[in-house]
Amino acid sequence: MSEIGVSDAVRNNAAWCDAVCSAHGCPGELSDSHWRTSAPAPPNYPNLVTLDPALAPAMAGVRELVRNRPSASWAVKDSFAVLPLEQLGFRLLFGAEWIVRRAPPVAPRRRSPGGRWFRVRSESALSAWESAWGESAGRARIFLPALLARSEIAFLAALDSGGLITAGVVANRTENAVGLSNLFVRGEEGRSLRAECIEAVADELPRLPLVGYEAGPDLAEAHALGFSSLGPLRVWIQEG
Repeated sequence: MSEIGVSDAVRNNAAWCDAVCSAHGCPGELSDSHWRTSAPAPPNYPNLVTLDPALAPAMAGVRELVRNRPSASWAVKDSFAVLPLEQLGFRLLFGAEWIVRRAPPVAPRRRSPGGRWFRVRSESALSAWESAWGESAGRARIFLPALLARSEIAFLAALDSGGLITAGVVANRTENAVGLSNLFVRGEEGRSLRAECIEAVADELPRLPLVGYEAGPDLAEAHALGFSSLGPLRVWIQEG
């Protein structure tokens, strides 16, 4: 397999954004320069993800969304941290770095302690997973059952001794990589649970590099767990 690069991580993330938006009835359109949806995107998800660092086509796509305004507040994922979106009235929401952990030469042996990790396959388990994740509390659900029908997407969860979900992560497979997102851990196990999340993904979808993005302390933690940085990204928001 060729060396994994920023474009692999970017396209993997765009595929995940499209899957979530499609589950909400607002699939995106794909061009050489960007992915975008003109309908209101679910909370925490952008309306446009750039796929190439070239400025002109991405800015044209953003300007069209600015004219049509998909919702009162919407976001652009500037995957290469190059767009001058402050000129169009956007506010920088956060910056982060794309990360990768190369695949081992052979598939790993299952290492999930006590068999407590499982793949979410039912609507009730997905609801419990999202409740444990917690970031949509008090709002409409983000992760809808339609996502469970997609073989390239896996919601993984770990149970504590009382049978409650104590950690979880989403994995989505594209041609060259497996993306990690929405990773969470609860309780006092900290780094060990985070490491288990990563190994659970490698077990479930082996032989491909793991990609994602992180910032701040989570980025330092990812580096400690074997990930390296690929390049910067920025997420911009335009508010009403």
